[in-house]
Amino acid sequence: MWRNQTEITEFILLGFGELYHLQIVLFLIFLVIYIMTMAANIIAILLIVNDRHLHTPMYFFLGNLSCLEIFYSSTILPRTLASLLTGDKKISASGCITQLYFFAFLISTECYLLSVMSFDRYLAVCKPLQYATIMNIRVCVQLVIASWLNSMIFTSIFLGMVLKIQFCGPHEIDHFYCDSLPLVKLSCNHINLVKNVTIIVSFIFTFPPFVLTLTSYAYIIITILKIPSTTGRQRTFATCSSHLIVVSIFYGALIIVYLIPKTETINLNKLASVLYTVLPPIANPLIYSLRNKDVKEAMKKMMANILKIHV
Repeated sequence: MWRNQTEITEFILLGFGELYHLQIVLFLIFLVIYIMTMAANIIAILLIVNDRHLHTPMYFFLGNLSCLEIFYSSTILPRTLASLLTGDKKISASGCITQLYFFAFLISTECYLLSVMSFDRYLAVCKPLQYATIMNIRVCVQLVIASWLNSMIFTSIFLGMVLKIQFCGPHEIDHFYCDSLPLVKLSCNHINLVKNVTIIVSFIFTFPPFVLTLTSYAYIIITILKIPSTTGRQRTFATCSSHLIVVSIFYGALIIVYLIPKTETINLNKLASVLYTVLPPIANPLIYSLRNKDVKEAMKKMMANILKIHV
């Protein structure tokens, strides 16, 4: 399967090598983040499944997002933690491309899920009387399945291009995971063609959900501004503020990493990568929990039930 990687069979992920004196500190920070990410998203899923008040389209999508965040974090952080702890920065070519595949698949799916959630908020704010009719359980399931399938199609095309690359050196990737652009730079055949095709395919599959998200919030903002009372505007905005914060963090970091012209300071790109690979999976459930009264109530009920069992 990996016959095209004949010259190089493994890569070295340089990670945060320039911060070698902080390796243990970084390990502890990422370990705490990973544990909290797993716990926060698992709790979010349990709350959504067990509390009937959370059986609504918004929380159905949030539950799917939490499942995605668990896989997303597990694609990157365990390998990073092992490297920080042991100092072993080697990763096989097949392992690197496998990590890249799942990373691309999951990040693309997150783009679609966030756009679906923004469309849900658009219907709730702009078409409240038709919301229950349009956003029924069948439509919700179809939107989620479409999000995962579209991402699978995109990633399969992307993987097909990556497998045609011959790597002939150097074999060092100046990153803490196998990202597409640093990996393509190591190609010794058709590097510009592969890079341009990768960018075009990524644009075709990820730009539409981004546009849908922007369009949804444009209509939401216009609708909110038309509400006469300040209290009404604040109450309406509160229904979508959590999702807006999550979207801003996610796309803001993506823009910094992939669209802003590269500088010589690689550390800036690594920091931005942390913002959308490490922080969103833990930030998303916390943001929705801290800013949402329904989730807080469900959490109180769950804690009360746990205490009753153990008393």
